Amino acid sequence: MTAHFATSADGTGIAFERFGDGPPVVLVGGALSVRGAGVPLAEELAGLGLSAVVYDRRGRGDSGDTEPYAPAREAEDLAAVVAAVRREEDGGQAYAFGMSSGGLVVLEGAARGASLSRIVLFEPPFTGAAGQPQDPARVARLAELVGRGERGEAVSHFLAEIIGLPPQAVEGARRSPAWEDMKKIAHTLCYDTALLGDATLPDETLAAVRVPALVLSSDESTPVLQEASRATAEALPHAEYRSLPGAFHQVPPEDLAPVVRDFLTA
Repeated sequence: MTAHFATSADGTGIAFERFGDGPPVVLVGGALSVRGAGVPLAEELAGLGLSAVVYDRRGRGDSGDTEPYAPAREAEDLAAVVAAVRREEDGGQAYAFGMSSGGLVVLEGAARGASLSRIVLFEPPFTGAAGQPQDPARVARLAELVGRGERGEAVSHFLAEIIGLPPQAVEGARRSPAWEDMKKIAHTLCYDTALLGDATLPDETLAAVRVPALVLSSDESTPVLQEASRATAEALPHAEYRSLPGAFHQVPPEDLAPVVRDFLTA
């Protein structure tokens, strides 16, 4: 499909695609993902009567990347996409789904007044809430590798030292067909770590989110990610938490979509 573009507050063009016809739900991807990663879920949601929108976060795919970066710019990007896809015939309703660090963008957007009626977050990585804060030395090392243009090493460092994947998983990523695409957007890993901060719960941001929220996790993810999801739901003013059958940091789109649809259209 041909990409459309929304213009963010700082003039950055944000590329998006829309699937289906119905109230729009904007899907916000996590680290190392471009809009294509959200297409399987978008297609499932489209088949359930929603209009699912995938977009390239700034610095990725076909979107621009105006400097300097700040988490607030990503909230503005989301607001621009939402404004571009809301329709009067849907009563102005619009929703958002955030995958992993994409959930941090959704929270920032909702707290800053993006026109969202309901939101869903999948495993927002506030691991500090479960006793594993983000290590500033590892974040600094990531920035150093990115600054030197060592993109492959930066991605490996992020996967191994920040996410905590075992060596065999990192090596599998290096050998995968997606490796070159991940290297292209390695610089955006610094954006994700900036969004996350020290990985503790951002109490002020969460308190400002006034819309109903659903926080999900997979029953096969690490206890830390599951606890981070549960703690996020407990800290939000109007939220519920659910654990779904799945694999590490994912639930099959065909199983995830009905849960998302049912909550958003309740």
